[in-house]
Amino acid sequence: MIENKFMNSNQVSIIIPTYNESKNIISILKSIGSNLPKNLHTEAIVVDDNSPDGTGKLVEDYLKNIKKMADYTIEIIHRKAKDGLGSAILKGIQHAKGDTIVVMDCDFSHPPHIIPKLIESIKKYQYDIVVASRYIKGGKIQGWSLKRKTMSKFATLIAKKGLGIDTKDPMSGFFAFKRSIIKGLNIDAIGYKFLLEILVKTRDVTIKEIPYTFQDRKFGSSKLSIRTIFDYYRSVWKLYRYGKPLEKQEKRSSVKFLYKAGRFYTVGASGFIVNYMISLLLTGGISDMWYLHANVVGIIASITTNFILNKTWTFGDRDFRVKKTISQYGKFAMFSSLGALVQLGMVYFLVDSNNISYPLALILAVMTAAFGNFILNKKFTFKEKLLE
Repeated sequence: MIENKFMNSNQVSIIIPTYNESKNIISILKSIGSNLPKNLHTEAIVVDDNSPDGTGKLVEDYLKNIKKMADYTIEIIHRKAKDGLGSAILKGIQHAKGDTIVVMDCDFSHPPHIIPKLIESIKKYQYDIVVASRYIKGGKIQGWSLKRKTMSKFATLIAKKGLGIDTKDPMSGFFAFKRSIIKGLNIDAIGYKFLLEILVKTRDVTIKEIPYTFQDRKFGSSKLSIRTIFDYYRSVWKLYRYGKPLEKQEKRSSVKFLYKAGRFYTVGASGFIVNYMISLLLTGGISDMWYLHANVVGIIASITTNFILNKTWTFGDRDFRVKKTISQYGKFAMFSSLGALVQLGMVYFLVDSNNISYPLALILAVMTAAFGNFILNKKFTFKEKLLE
């Protein structure tokens, strides 16, 4: 629960979590100061997770050698270990004095010149949450590989369809909000998407999205890892359980069908990421396996994770008696294998016969197999009527 009795109604607090950002941190602090509106009391709070490259010490030395400014202050919070981005943001908010909170990265992927627009939307136009968005008109991403763009799109799809969020970019790490909207909330801060948790747990709030261009970092390395992906799925599952599933309130069979189809495809998206990551790792990461063999391993892994998620989430079946579960898994694997044969055939045809790149061929093949899998598994694996 987030409380701070020293909150200042005329102040803005900018939370900047850091880990090994020595090449960026001083430049971003200077750039923030030069882009702030005049006569606005602003504090930048750097929350450093004991960076081995001395990021925290750099900030301390910088503060000793600069002239103090009346309207712009900088503070550094040292944490003893790398405890995660979400908890770093939470720590900064707990320490903050402002009634308006801005959260951003310090690698210049979140341009400081957007900050005044975020603040104006909160202060002048009284929005509760303002999201710097890559996915509305005028927003874009520069410098990402096809793999990163695909993973981001599917993660966004999972958040929107699985959690019922209308925001175009719920995965943004660049946003502002009124501190009052999270008063009394229990924030778990699992993983790295703090905004997603706020969007799910707040009610009756007004949201605005502002377009911006995300530019991949020039210095340092990305914090994306397998653990980050795992934490994301864990947080989505926990947030899903936080609210009442929408289909329990819905009486129309056609709408229920669409709900379940949406969930099935959301699970399929997560399986796609499992398939995609394992396939690419085996073909050029941890081994040098032939791409078709790597695709087979990726398919098996995604079938297993998809079965568990579809059984418990899409179709709400919590009966895990061994005989029944084995039977269901066998049917699910059989139907998924039919789709896998289509997928393998398409991948081979597109790569070897048409010289299409493997990543793009993989996307097209997975999408082609998805619809049939849903219909067959709904009808025969989980024994549901098609239109319900």
